[in-house]
Amino acid sequence: MKNNKNAGSHLFTSEAVSCGHPDKLADQLSDAILDAYLAQDPQARVASEILVTTDFACLGGEFRTHAKVDIEPLVRKTIENIGYAHGVNEGFDAATVKILNKMHEQSPEIAQGVDAGDRASEGAGDQGLMFGFACDETPELMPAPIHYAHAVLRELEAVRRAAKKGEGALLLPDAKSQITVEYFDGRPTRAHTLLISHQHTADAKQDDLKALIIKAWQKVLPEGWMDKDTRILVNPTGSFNLGGPAGDTGLTGRKIIVDSYGGYARHGGGAFSGKDPTKVDRSAAYAARYVAKNIVAAGLARKCEIQLGYAIGIAEPLSIFVETFGTSEYSSQQLEHAVRRSMSLTPRGIRMHLGLNAPIYLPTASGGHFGRAAGSAGEGTFPWEATTLADTLKANIR
Repeated sequence: MKNNKNAGSHLFTSEAVSCGHPDKLADQLSDAILDAYLAQDPQARVASEILVTTDFACLGGEFRTHAKVDIEPLVRKTIENIGYAHGVNEGFDAATVKILNKMHEQSPEIAQGVDAGDRASEGAGDQGLMFGFACDETPELMPAPIHYAHAVLRELEAVRRAAKKGEGALLLPDAKSQITVEYFDGRPTRAHTLLISHQHTADAKQDDLKALIIKAWQKVLPEGWMDKDTRILVNPTGSFNLGGPAGDTGLTGRKIIVDSYGGYARHGGGAFSGKDPTKVDRSAAYAARYVAKNIVAAGLARKCEIQLGYAIGIAEPLSIFVETFGTSEYSSQQLEHAVRRSMSLTPRGIRMHLGLNAPIYLPTASGGHFGRAAGSAGEGTFPWEATTLADTLKANIR
C-alpha cells in the first residue's frame, strides 16, 4: 500500500468578527442596554433587539423593571466607544445616527412562567436546548480554530486603538477573521489558511495592511504554526473601505457560532446578547460551558459537550446529556449523575451559582462569550470560565 503522509489529518475552519462588525455592534448595543437596567435593578427583565443600518438604529424588545435608563445617550456613547465617531466612517456616526426606540413592557404570559419570588421553583423563561463545550486543545479549554480567530482580532483591535499615526492608523473598526487549522491524529498542528478582511482608511496600501496583519497572526499563533505552505489572504476583494452598518445591516443575535465554539460543537440556536439571565438561552448556555469546562479541568475527560433542555415555567431541566467522545473513562450516565449532585441547573440555581444578575454582559458581546479569563482587565467578569466546580465534580463521580 502506498504511504499517505496525510493519513489521520483533517482541516477545520472557524471565523470571528470584530467589535465594529455590524452584527457585533448590534449585540453590544443590546448588552449595553441590558447592563444599564441591571445596574439599577438586578431583577430586571430585559430582551433587547437592535437593528443598525446606514445612519439609523432601531431598538426593539421588552423589559419589566423599576429602573429608569436614558437609552439614547447610552446608545450613542457605545457606538462612539466602538469607533464609529468623529467622521472616521462614512454613513454611520455616533453623533448623527437616527435612533428609534420601540422597546415595550414584557408580556405578562412570559412573566408568569418565571415569577416565583425567591423560591427555587422559579421557572425557565422559555423552552429550548442549550449546549456547552470544552476541550484541551488550548489552555483556555477551547477549540483551537475559534480561539485563534478571536485572538488575532483582539490583537488588531489593540493596534487600532493604540494608533495615532503610522501603520496602526490604517485600520478602521469593521473586520472579520478566519482560520483553517490542520489536525493530525485529532490534535491541532498548524495553520493551513489564514484570512483577514479588515476595514481600512482610503489611503491604505495593500502591502502595508498585509504586513501588519501577518505580524498580528505571528504574535497570537503557537510557534511553528505558520510555515512556508500556510496560505495568507488579506482583503481578498482588494479593498474594504466602507464598513460598519453603512456597508451592511447589523442585527442582534446573528453571530451565534462566532459567539460560541466556531462550529466545532453543537448549538441550540438561541442567541445570547440582550437577554437577561432568566432567559435560559443565555444563562443555561453559560452553565453548560461552565460544567463542560470543569469536567475537562478536573481531568474527567479531554473533550466534553453538555446538552441541557428546558420548558417555559418549569425549573428543573428536562434533560441533561454528557458526551465525551471516547475521551473519558467514565460513562455519560456517571458524569450526568456527578453534574446533578454538583450544581443546581434550575434557572435560579444557575444565576445564584454564577452571579448572573449583575451588569457584566457588555464585554461578552465582542470577542466571544467563552474562553476568556474570568476578571481579565477590560473584559469584565466571566464566572462561567472559572474552574471552581472541578473538585466537586471529582468528589461526586461514582
